[in-house]
Amino acid sequence: MDLPPEALQSFKAGFKGRLLTADDAEYEASRKVWNAMIDRRPGLIARCTGTVDVVQAVRFARQHGLLCSVRGGGHNIAGLAVCEGGLMIDLSLLRGVWVDPVRRTALAQAGCTLGDVDRETQLHGLAAVLGFVSDTGIAGLTVGGGFGYLTRRHGWTCDNVVSMEVVSADGQVLRASADENADLFWALRGGSGNFGIVTSFEYRLFPVGPEILGGAIAWHGEDAAQVLEAYRAFSAAAPRELTSVAVLRIAPPAPWLPKEVHGKPIAAIFVCHSGPVEDGEALLAPLRATGRPIADIVTRRPYVQMQSLLDATQPKGRRYYWKSHYLPGIDGALVDVAVAHAARIASPYSAILLFQIQGALGELPAGHSPVGNRDAAYVLNIAGSWERPEDDAVNVRWARDCFDATRSFSTGGTYINFLTEEEGRDRIEAAYGRSNLDRLATVKHTYDPANLFRHTKSVSG
Repeated sequence: MDLPPEALQSFKAGFKGRLLTADDAEYEASRKVWNAMIDRRPGLIARCTGTVDVVQAVRFARQHGLLCSVRGGGHNIAGLAVCEGGLMIDLSLLRGVWVDPVRRTALAQAGCTLGDVDRETQLHGLAAVLGFVSDTGIAGLTVGGGFGYLTRRHGWTCDNVVSMEVVSADGQVLRASADENADLFWALRGGSGNFGIVTSFEYRLFPVGPEILGGAIAWHGEDAAQVLEAYRAFSAAAPRELTSVAVLRIAPPAPWLPKEVHGKPIAAIFVCHSGPVEDGEALLAPLRATGRPIADIVTRRPYVQMQSLLDATQPKGRRYYWKSHYLPGIDGALVDVAVAHAARIASPYSAILLFQIQGALGELPAGHSPVGNRDAAYVLNIAGSWERPEDDAVNVRWARDCFDATRSFSTGGTYINFLTEEEGRDRIEAAYGRSNLDRLATVKHTYDPANLFRHTKSVSG
């Protein structure tokens, strides 16, 4: 980064957080994100302590024509949080959460993880609609759409945002809601980081827990076809209080799995029933009667524990490569394709996952928010995960081959937060749809005509 010394000194004088360069001891840890395939080196990292710092950083980037990226949780598969040679605006220190149990809302700063919000809201027996891994940042999840165990009941995460505080490209602080800057509010509910930096989110909350019925059931890999067929019928008939995720993978050395299956193929179904526990027990009976399960840890447990049950499968520092589709349902032929490709998994950490999402999101029109895809019933995620750079080619090839083989079962749509680094305009259009993408481009021109926020999945064309 080639800046006059006096410019940097002026920035430092008005900035209350930490400014890091490659010479600082904290720089390496601060620049590294969840996906180890992303190895970019920003020229400067601005670790913000509040909205004022974010304003200062945006104005500095704009004044000096700097490429800038925005880090919340740093969990995006494409590594959009960190840019090469530019300014990384780091929000990870902004972790405050304030719950209003009477209004059933929570105000959460943009550096929060899902776990931060869940812990605070569950003190009141309430929950926001968030994702599946507690270390994920709320900001990227929300502005990209967001789905989790409560999506079937209440829609996308972004459907349940009441308002946002946003720092615009010209360094102004705006409130975006249905009543203020409504066009910006629409765009930020799925349009990703194209329009400004959201510094806080106000979420609508719902009664959940604190205890739910949840956990996982596992079977031998040789039973995968039978398990997926059972999952197909089970999930299609399940009420919205019951959400399930099917997984095909190599068994990890987890204590809940018998030692004799560690390192061998398994099929597993994770379930979360957020209604009355006794109702959930009855609903799960057909699944438990499928084949001969090798493990069953579905039990009454705290909702916050359920929200972190998949954390161990997604540690920071592994190499990740994903490909995904939205599905209108689970076709019988898809079961055969998934089982065949699961047998070719190249890493003990990779998996094929089916996330159930159909329900409330389909009750709103496609243009309600740019996340769209309200015809989707499941998300198919082909999740490559491994440790060594020399294994990149074989694992990426496996994911792409599975993706190509399952393309015909897709709605044609995809989830913007699951797009990898190399996926371009055609996949962005698949995520939004043509009409939503055109509308997003119009909002982009209004709020960021100079394209300051371009280190994202661009809607500008």
